[in-house]
Amino acid sequence: MPFTLTMPKLSPTMEEGTIAKWRKKEGDYVKSGDVLIEVATDKATVEHSALDAGYLRKVLVKDGESAIVNQAIAIFTEKSDESIEGYKPEGVVPQAAPPKPAAAETAREGGVTPPKSVSSTGAMSQPAFVPEPPLQHYSFSGPEGTVEGRIKASPLAKKLAREKEIDLTTVKGSGPHGRIMSRDLNMGQRAGAVTFGRRETPTIAPGTYEEIPLSPIRKIIGARLQESKTFIPHFYTTQEIQADKMISLREELSAAQLKVSYNDFVLRATALALREHPNVNTGFNSVNQSMIHFKTIDISVAVSLPSGLITPIIRHADFKNLGQLSAEMRLLASKAREGKLSREEYTGGSFTISNLGMFGISEFVAIINPPQAAILAVGGIEDRPIVKGGQVVPGKTMRLTLSADHRVLDGADAAKFLKTLQKYLESPSLLLL
Repeated sequence: MPFTLTMPKLSPTMEEGTIAKWRKKEGDYVKSGDVLIEVATDKATVEHSALDAGYLRKVLVKDGESAIVNQAIAIFTEKSDESIEGYKPEGVVPQAAPPKPAAAETAREGGVTPPKSVSSTGAMSQPAFVPEPPLQHYSFSGPEGTVEGRIKASPLAKKLAREKEIDLTTVKGSGPHGRIMSRDLNMGQRAGAVTFGRRETPTIAPGTYEEIPLSPIRKIIGARLQESKTFIPHFYTTQEIQADKMISLREELSAAQLKVSYNDFVLRATALALREHPNVNTGFNSVNQSMIHFKTIDISVAVSLPSGLITPIIRHADFKNLGQLSAEMRLLASKAREGKLSREEYTGGSFTISNLGMFGISEFVAIINPPQAAILAVGGIEDRPIVKGGQVVPGKTMRLTLSADHRVLDGADAAKFLKTLQKYLESPSLLLL
């Protein structure tokens, strides 16, 4: 008899998934335990194996399509020749999207509607995107209102300009009413001021756009961080550290064939600083309105993926030396990019580090990852003048910014934590102990 396969719930926070790939095709016999599909969840791409044996008769949700948890995605039969005509798949039915308001009701200056007033529950509606049609009749203009194809120039000047790839909009004409003559091209070339480069003419209308569906990971990132920024009272503290000694130590280790990154130094320093300041290794339970004191130091480290962001976790980070942290971080980052992290490798965590230094970013502020109470944003190492012994000398600096939840932490807590981080990173030999 026919039976239904529904979208499995592959993580605690998963509400929908995208079929990355069907590993079986219609008509195939599937044994219990066979890998059936690859599903892109809110955390990673996960393989799902069949629980029951049978023949895959009809795929209801194809590669690249999404389904909510427990929605029917395929029909199976116990025998290959069973009829599925008239069979109604079991499972939840996705709710239809609410009808879009008429453009006349929602159109506002700039293409968005202003936020509605706050309701009695404190909720506020988001601005709605109202598409504006591309400007099909727009003419691409050059300097001073000239339009390509209508520049005042003699036929010979236009012919020579095409042959020599000269942009006539950059040439000043000496003929009647500013008409460009062939002699103007030669004079301009001798003067070295003819053109700033050949100008390309756009081929699509201004305002042209396309809408791209969010990946499951990007959806959950958007929802969670919007909630975080809306409901968590963030405050920020920044500390600049001198990184010269850290650079020297890294070079010494590299010469000894010990490869570590600057992020590894920060990770080790953060683990030790959290051990000294356990009040920073905390969270907030918004349901019970209570503080969470994490008993272990499990540091989440942000890893960028094409589909979004994920934070694999270094467990018991304060018990691991610099080399162990470096090796584990490389392994987790590799598994994250391949979509092969197991649930326990990205679920939980007591504190988060986000590093954009490798992109040349000086400093930034990060959004707290609830229920954690803090996140550290790490900038890049830069050449800056610093004061040593009353003298201004060249130096290397790095900026660290702590975003903290004011319901749990105060400014003094953040300041003491950053000062401890500074102690370790400016005396990096302490990180080798």
